Amino acid sequence: MLVSLRSDHKEHLELLTKQPIQVVVDFCKLAIDFIQNGPNLKRYTTAAQKLNVEVDVVQNCIYGLINLLRVSCKHKLSEADFRDSVLTLGFSEEQQTVLSKFYQTKQNEVHQLNRRSINEPHYDDLKWRFEIQVASRALLQQATPLIAMELQLKTRKDYEMDVEKEKILLQTDLNNLLHMANELENALVESRSRHSRKIQRALKN
Repeated sequence: MLVSLRSDHKEHLELLTKQPIQVVVDFCKLAIDFIQNGPNLKRYTTAAQKLNVEVDVVQNCIYGLINLLRVSCKHKLSEADFRDSVLTLGFSEEQQTVLSKFYQTKQNEVHQLNRRSINEPHYDDLKWRFEIQVASRALLQQATPLIAMELQLKTRKDYEMDVEKEKILLQTDLNNLLHMANELENALVESRSRHSRKIQRALKN
């Protein structure tokens, strides 16, 4: 079988189809570094300067390359099927040889990357109550508001249907609660940014 990539993923790989063999090798190394250590903007900037393109183009190319590996691993492509899939994307025979070696040697790491992404805990439910401490031995007259929370997370076990749930008890005052709310709001805004959406699309199974 041949893998089918979305049109935007094919566009992300287009840069690599026009490069000499050494550049393809270098991008495979960048992809390995991403799998092992996460994105490295400094190295992407250096590569972009050498190729005279925007950093986003280099990033997208790396994400597209990783996505090609993940989709191929997901469907357990044979070496022949992977080779044919790569050739249909516009790569030359020489480039295909480099990518096929990359695919054969990094399948286990890509499988682990898939599993880590699947096994991350996800939000499931939140229960909370408002409490006020009205007195203590030291202070007979006070009003200290506190919020008690029970956070429930769920984790899917590898590729199984079973879901493991975990409850975490938290207590905080209003100032810390507002700080957490602001940080979560900032994270939500960042998740909707152009850069984050590109990463999500590139790593989507």
